[in-house]
Amino acid sequence: MCERCGPADGAEREAADLGPGGLSRRGLLLGAGAGLGVALTGASGLASPAVAAPSAATPAAGSLKNGQWCNPARGHFPKGGHYGAPRGGGPHAGQDVTSSVGTAIYAAAAGTVIRRGSGVLGGRSGNGLVISHGGGRYTYYGHLHRFRVGLNAGVGAGQRIADMGATGNVTGPHLHFEAHSGGLGGVTNPVSHLAARGVGLGGGWPTLDPGAGGATVKALQYVLTRRGHELVADGDYGAVSVRAVRTFQSARELVADGQVGPKTWPHLVYTLRQGHSGSHVRGLRTVLNKHSAGLAVDGGFGSVTRTAVRAFQGANRLVVDGEAGPKTWTDLVG
Repeated sequence: MCERCGPADGAEREAADLGPGGLSRRGLLLGAGAGLGVALTGASGLASPAVAAPSAATPAAGSLKNGQWCNPARGHFPKGGHYGAPRGGGPHAGQDVTSSVGTAIYAAAAGTVIRRGSGVLGGRSGNGLVISHGGGRYTYYGHLHRFRVGLNAGVGAGQRIADMGATGNVTGPHLHFEAHSGGLGGVTNPVSHLAARGVGLGGGWPTLDPGAGGATVKALQYVLTRRGHELVADGDYGAVSVRAVRTFQSARELVADGQVGPKTWPHLVYTLRQGHSGSHVRGLRTVLNKHSAGLAVDGGFGSVTRTAVRAFQGANRLVVDGEAGPKTWTDLVG
């Protein structure tokens, strides 16, 4: 378990980026909690800032599983690091996700970085970020090792924003992740918050419902095209794409409900490696770009794509072999 966090001043200030050598790698396998000493609800200085976020984070009509949210970090849940766990000054306000220092941290949804620095929320220690997603929704990312975006930056869902660390009152590296609804300070269970949006915090295949949109939907359309369904990769999971998914599900003896979730994804994706080409490679490049790869979306899996796959695998503590197999696909689309 981690230590109790000291009070923070809540200042909206920037802190200097921490270099890769700034932390010891001691205790990387420890399951550390976030150590919040103060419950969020009712805390002072947490009035909602008047900062608008991109509309991409707004739920689609009919379902929250709309492709606009994603997993912020890969890792495991440590004992005692769950939402509501007892702390000295109140219940734990977030969920801890444990991995090693330097593990990639991604924006859970599109928005604007409104706080960046040390002690940016009351009762939190160490380096953190707050992203506003619009509509009274916010996410907080704590105990960071390195920042990869600036204050007031606009970010996309899945964009790399920081590296996991062990700053503040902790006993080991982890991400302390919080979800706020109805205003900054309105904490809610982040595991169920993301699950309602088709995302497994810490890892797992996502779920997309009809009406979803975005980069993951575009990748789905590219892969379906490779599976024999000629689709326009426009990122809109509309009637034509839903019909293709249902046809595919029926052919694989799956429930043909048009929902693309953990039972459907494994049948859709291909294991890809250098030398492959086609629409499925375009899908791979699309989700690599969602996670800040910056690739041209063509159909060739050459050395540049292999390097990007290896970089993603390394940043997420996967086997670094440059081959996009099921585990790499799970983390890319999730």
